Amino acid sequence: MFKNIPVVTKNLLIINILMWLAQITLPKAGINLTELLGLHFWSASDFNPVQLITYMFMHSDNDFTHLFFNMFSLLMFGPLLERALGNKRFLFYYITCGLGAAFIQEIVWQFTWKDIFAPYFANAGGWTMDQAYQAINTAIANGENIPALNALLTIGASGCVFGILLAFGLLFPNLPLYIMFIPIPIKAKYMVIGYGAIELMFGVTGTMDSVAHFAHLGGMLFGLILLLFWKKKGTFGDTYF
Repeated sequence: MFKNIPVVTKNLLIINILMWLAQITLPKAGINLTELLGLHFWSASDFNPVQLITYMFMHSDNDFTHLFFNMFSLLMFGPLLERALGNKRFLFYYITCGLGAAFIQEIVWQFTWKDIFAPYFANAGGWTMDQAYQAINTAIANGENIPALNALLTIGASGCVFGILLAFGLLFPNLPLYIMFIPIPIKAKYMVIGYGAIELMFGVTGTMDSVAHFAHLGGMLFGLILLLFWKKKGTFGDTYF
């Protein structure tokens, strides 16, 4: 089966698995790849622009399911999509979705990081919430480094995968798919709509706040923009959506 996987999908699977293995082995040599290559908030001292690319090849080093489900989705939907788009265009689409996810996550952090850290600062300093916000604003005004910002970190190929799911739903909208624990087939277009609605609900309500829901939506959004651009250029003709 592995021989029949298109070249880009195959290499993406290999790279993600190798990077995960490096994540769990290199700490023994004092190298923390997650901290080095995971995406930090742009205002944090640990931020590096290269992380906008490298973060999408990082996964949780203590939860194998993070890697497994992303790679399983890539394996299930990537080959057909790669054959439809072509190798180079599929890779460009994959990276674009990952960059879009990173961009949206940075925007979300920009508008929420004070609300994230204010309760911790208030508890640690014995302050009221107003005093905590005032201390944060004073630190910003004085140009002080805020080490806590380095705790804002996201990793994973989920933004890319959600972009792939979106493209799959648009290019093959009526293809029946089976979801675990649901014994009846669901058309691809309805699955994509459902995933998007769930991620939006979770993001707005703060459900499962350890998951970057808006980054997932960012991957879908940038994927949609790119696909619509290609369609306008006549790339797909009348064959797809």
